[in-house]
Amino acid sequence: MSARRGAARAAQFDTSRVRFQIVLYETIMRNDNNPDRAPRIIHRMPVDAQDSTLPLPAGQRAGQRLFGRWWRRQSPTRQDRFATFGPLLSVLLFLAAIISAFWYLRNEEIERETDSVKRDAELTQQQFGLRLLQNQEALVRVAREVVARSIDAEEFVGQATTFLRQRPEATYIAWLDAARKPRAAQSALPFDLGIDNLGPRLILPAEGTNTASEAAFRRARDQRTPVYSRAFHDAQGSAVFQLQIPLIDRGGFIGVLLAEYSVVDLIRSHVPPDVARRHVVAILDENQRTLAATVTSFPGRELPRNLIVSDAPLTPVTNGMVLRVHGYRTSIGLISNTLFWMVVALSGLTVWMLLGTWRHMRRRGQIQAALVQETNFRRAMENSMPTGMRAMDLDGRITYVNAAFCQMTGFPTAELVGRLPPYPYWPPERIEENGRLLQQELAGRSPAGGIEVKVMRKDGTLFDARMYVSPLIDPKGQQTGWMTSVTNITEAKRIRDQLSASHERFTTVLEGLDASVSVLSVQQGELLFANRSYRLWFGGDARGHLRLAGGITPSGFGGLDDEAVDPLSGLPTQELTESSADAREVFVETLQKWFDVRARYLQWTDGRLAQMLIATDITARLRAEEQAAMQAEKAQVTSRLVTMGEMASSVAHELNQPLTAIVNYCNGMVSRVATDTIGRDDLVAALQKTARQAERAGQIIHRIRAFVRRSEPQRQRAEARQIVDDAVDLAGIELRRRNVSIHTYVAQRLPPLMVDPILIEQVVLNLLKNAAEAIDTAGLPPARRHIELRVVPRHTAEDGGTIEFSVTDMGPGLKDEVIGRLYEAFFSTKAEGLGIGLSLCRTIVESHRGRMRAQNLYNGESVVGCRFSFTLPVDPRERGEISIPPGTALELSVPAAPQEGATP
Repeated sequence: MSARRGAARAAQFDTSRVRFQIVLYETIMRNDNNPDRAPRIIHRMPVDAQDSTLPLPAGQRAGQRLFGRWWRRQSPTRQDRFATFGPLLSVLLFLAAIISAFWYLRNEEIERETDSVKRDAELTQQQFGLRLLQNQEALVRVAREVVARSIDAEEFVGQATTFLRQRPEATYIAWLDAARKPRAAQSALPFDLGIDNLGPRLILPAEGTNTASEAAFRRARDQRTPVYSRAFHDAQGSAVFQLQIPLIDRGGFIGVLLAEYSVVDLIRSHVPPDVARRHVVAILDENQRTLAATVTSFPGRELPRNLIVSDAPLTPVTNGMVLRVHGYRTSIGLISNTLFWMVVALSGLTVWMLLGTWRHMRRRGQIQAALVQETNFRRAMENSMPTGMRAMDLDGRITYVNAAFCQMTGFPTAELVGRLPPYPYWPPERIEENGRLLQQELAGRSPAGGIEVKVMRKDGTLFDARMYVSPLIDPKGQQTGWMTSVTNITEAKRIRDQLSASHERFTTVLEGLDASVSVLSVQQGELLFANRSYRLWFGGDARGHLRLAGGITPSGFGGLDDEAVDPLSGLPTQELTESSADAREVFVETLQKWFDVRARYLQWTDGRLAQMLIATDITARLRAEEQAAMQAEKAQVTSRLVTMGEMASSVAHELNQPLTAIVNYCNGMVSRVATDTIGRDDLVAALQKTARQAERAGQIIHRIRAFVRRSEPQRQRAEARQIVDDAVDLAGIELRRRNVSIHTYVAQRLPPLMVDPILIEQVVLNLLKNAAEAIDTAGLPPARRHIELRVVPRHTAEDGGTIEFSVTDMGPGLKDEVIGRLYEAFFSTKAEGLGIGLSLCRTIVESHRGRMRAQNLYNGESVVGCRFSFTLPVDPRERGEISIPPGTALELSVPAAPQEGATP
């Protein structure tokens, strides 16, 4: 028996047969709304891999056994990875070998080409050097004959002609003395003959210049040896260089023998033809600029530097010129490139296929890991959620319960799994009812909204639960049982009862309100809620809501047909519901009542957008306000009359001047007419002056009547400058009587105001009058008896754009206890004052949406004056009529208080 077990155990390690078990998983992904997504085991399939039965050497069999043991110790994921990376590594190594071979061949080719270029460069350098040395020796011989005076100028020209004819690279030969003047010269060009016609291209050394020819001349003179100049361009733009051989006679310098070489002709004549066919030969100057080459480049462009280049100095010149030979790649052709790229393409295709296989296997491994993770996640989620899960077969036998279900009922898993009805968590008094519900559940007739049942815990306590049932389907699509989720709704029922009680209390409060509360659906125009006051005033339909809303609903307040367009479509509901309530006053003619209506949007309980209106009866309040306005109007008229009574003497004085002038003009005309001493022109002039005085008196009376006349307040576009001018004209009488001067400043380009000009003129007039009274009462000296009236624009974050009127005097200021009571009705610091001036001034300003303030002006700790100021908005929002009637003369018992710390 033990021998058989050992044989079986040994057979497990037999390399002739390897058995794998592949477990395939698939994920059921029916749709995004299907919650029954879970991995299922489809089938198991054994796969046998037969090894070769050929006998193997002992060493190979031992190595194979070691490899087999190592391979079996690896995880399936690692085996798949090794199985993929093995071929991939082989292909990469093959591709690396091919690339290395091509790289080696290419380097061999470049080395051969480099050697060829170096040889040609050395050959060309030798050719140039040999030629230049031969020329230099011939010129040295000529120079010796010149020094020995064995030849004259004519013979020199003959030898120079022979030299130039035999050497095409030389263009000029000249004999220069020590002063750089030519003694004899010859050119290779047929039109350059003699000393007087050296040609336009020859550049001779000139003393004081910094040319290449001059530098070579100085070096030859100083060094007493033949000198080659730097390369330069002659007058025709050709690249040339010069050889200057010094003439030394008995140790003294007597001149030079100058020979000029053309770089282009040197390249053209002395580069070997086979070298010119294989390579590009160029001569460069010391700045690496190409002077001449066997291949001509585009004008202004340098020859491109190739991969294979060989440089050599141009000997025996040694003036910075370089001989450069460019090599070309000629051996790598189309066949070798095609072979290389074919190998690369095939290797890349193989790598791509192996990577695709590896990615596919990795994807399979990820899917398998995802399935395991999904299973673990679902199990963890099921165990962590408070909802109980119970599974049973078609016979009603419990096959599975989760931890939440056991915790909810108090029964362990062992007491529930495998039980048939009746279950232990059924209350004894509800066994029959629960059995009927179970049969309904097994028959598949459970309602979609769930079933509410009573569940008994193990300790005997009961709780309310709601059960939802769904079928269990196997991989073949057949139903195997039922899955039930159980939720404890005891707390939810308690909260629902509390919400019902709260709703009942809320409804009771709304029904007891004296205000009308109604809610209307925006889209359908349906009245969703109305309290008792609404029903009492408007009935039970939506017409009262429409009347309070101004006759229309937010979206037309009516049902929309199929082709209608919703005006509120696309608007954000959150912005509408979070907006502040809109208040307005509405008069309902059928009820003869005024209502203060506040409207806002809200989201109804079913998600619909609705509008809520709260209408409060304000009829009694408006009637009281009308009576108060009438009383205020009477007080304003009375104030103006009192003001005009105080100004009566001054008005009489103002009217006395034009009336006296009229009397004088009339008496003078009567006297001169009686004596017949007046002409027609004099009579017309006197009558015109009389008419102007009468008009002046009429204007004074008209202005006073307009100020005192009682009229309804009327808002109109008014200019601040016109209001100030009218007020200053009226106040001028009082100011002149009290010997007080006024300075007026009105800013330019002020925007117009939407005000009642008479009311604003009344405020300005009273502030000026109060300031004059404060100065006169204090008995101030003439230096301080003046008032400043300023009208300037202001802008604040709270009020926006406004226009500020300020009246500043240099009076004694206000006491602290007076500042706190300035605007109280019937409060005055004057014995004869009524105490209604500033109160009405403040009322008028605030009715125009403005503000008024008073402040003292200080110089250190001393009060040096006061300032009254009020602001009016540039573009105020209209809110009905002005509540204060126009034109009230306001009085102030003491001057306005300026700002602390300011100076007059």
